[in-house]
Amino acid sequence: MGVVIIISNYLVQFPIDKFNLQNILTYGAFSYPITFLITDLANRRFGKEKARKLVYFGFAVGILLTLFVSTNFEDVISIRIAIGSGTAFLVAQLVDIEIFQRLRNNAWFIAPMTSSVFGSIIDTFIFFSISFFGTGVPWVTLAFGDLFVKFFMAILMLVPFRLLIIKIRDLNTKKVLNKL
Repeated sequence: MGVVIIISNYLVQFPIDKFNLQNILTYGAFSYPITFLITDLANRRFGKEKARKLVYFGFAVGILLTLFVSTNFEDVISIRIAIGSGTAFLVAQLVDIEIFQRLRNNAWFIAPMTSSVFGSIIDTFIFFSISFFGTGVPWVTLAFGDLFVKFFMAILMLVPFRLLIIKIRDLNTKKVLNKL
């Protein structure tokens, strides 16, 4: 979790300069949605409380790594990115856990898709407003571009989610059979 956060915090500083997307999208939009996959898998496998512990651990590691690896303390935007990232991550992931928990007994794709969509909306607007409001960076268009990619990635993440859930279920079945 911490590794995904540090990579995302680093990549968000670089707009995609191809296809005239520099005011719409950063590279961080492609890596960050993996955090929702990790949280949702932990929630499905271990439950809400352990998923929260994972988020708190990811938050601590992510903040420490961001501060020491990718934060330039002479650059206000870099500091704001660290603050925005931590705040957005913590709030969005905890909301993701609650939504997932309430929907976990529906069809397999409902909980991860719904929780990721709402978590992504919360994360995106908290992060971009804290990090870039009033800086001259076109944060609103970047936020919408980022959000569009997060929605797309949430759909893509359903494939590994489903495959890993099947694997987890198989492991649980083997454990139960071994106990018999």
